[in-house]
Amino acid sequence: MPAIVNVNGQLCREQDAVISVFDHGFLYGEGVYEVLRTYQGTPFLLDRHLARLRRSAGAIALEPPLSDEAFGARIRETIAALPVERPGATEYYVRVILTRGVGELGYDPAACPTPTLLVIAKELTGPPAWYFERGVRLALVSIVRNHPGTVNPRIKSNNLLNNALAMQEALRKGAAEALMKNYRGEIAECSQSNIFLVKDGRVATPPLGAGLLAGITRAFLFDVAPAAGLAIEEHTIQEADLYAADEVFITGTTFEVTPVVSIDDHRIGNGTPGPMAARLLATYRKMALEAVGPPYSE
Repeated sequence: MPAIVNVNGQLCREQDAVISVFDHGFLYGEGVYEVLRTYQGTPFLLDRHLARLRRSAGAIALEPPLSDEAFGARIRETIAALPVERPGATEYYVRVILTRGVGELGYDPAACPTPTLLVIAKELTGPPAWYFERGVRLALVSIVRNHPGTVNPRIKSNNLLNNALAMQEALRKGAAEALMKNYRGEIAECSQSNIFLVKDGRVATPPLGAGLLAGITRAFLFDVAPAAGLAIEEHTIQEADLYAADEVFITGTTFEVTPVVSIDDHRIGNGTPGPMAARLLATYRKMALEAVGPPYSE
C-alpha cells in the first residue's frame, strides 16, 4: 500500500509530496517528530505522543502550529485517505514531522516564521512474526549515544545521524537492532527502542538519567507490568548485567515487546524467548486494544 502524506494540511500521494530545499529541517535538521501506530484503526497513546512532541519542540524553541485536537484530526484525515485493501484488518504507521520551516540560510529561528508540518501514513508492516516467536539478536555497537549536553537524546529530533550510524554498524553485523552505551560506558538504549532485562524475576531498565529517549512504549510498560503481576525497576545497567540476565527484551512503537535471545555472540538465558517477555507482550496487546476501544471508522 503506498503512503499518503499530508503537507501543511494538503493531502498528497507519496510521489507528489515535497518540501522546499530551504526548509531548515532539511538544511540543518531543525525539527522533531513522533512515530505512532494504530490498534483497531485508532491512533494509540496519541495524547502521550503529542505531549512528547511538544516537549521536544519546546526544547528547540519551536512552536507547534496546531492544538492537540487539530493534530488528532489531521492524523485521522491522513489515515482516512489511504486506500483500504483489507477493511477491518489493516493497521497503520503514522509519522508526524514538525520542522522550523522555510527561511533564509542561517541559524536565526526568526528567519522561519511558519513551521512545516508533515503527516505520513501508510500500512503498518511491523516486525515479522518470528521476532516475537524466536527472538532477535542485538549488536553492541561502537557508536556512543549522544551526550545530553550536545543533542540531548530526550529530544526526539529529526537529526538522527547518531542512530543511523549505530544501526548501520548493527546491520553490518547481521543484527536486528543496535545497542548503545552512554558516554560513561553504561547501557543506554537501542537505535530505535528501549532495553529491559529480567533477573531472578525482577524487571529492570536504564533510568532516563542514562541519557536515553523517554519512550512512549517504555512508559506504557510501567502501566502494563502490574497488570501482568510484575514490577519494573530503573537502575544503571552495565554490559555484564545483560549477559548475566535471564531475559532481555526491547520495546518500541512497532517492536511492542520483542524478546532478545543474543547480544553479539553472547546468548541470553537459554537462547530462547523467556516467559516474562511473553507475559508482558500479551498483557501489553490486551491493554492496547482496551485503550483504543472499538474499531475506528469515519
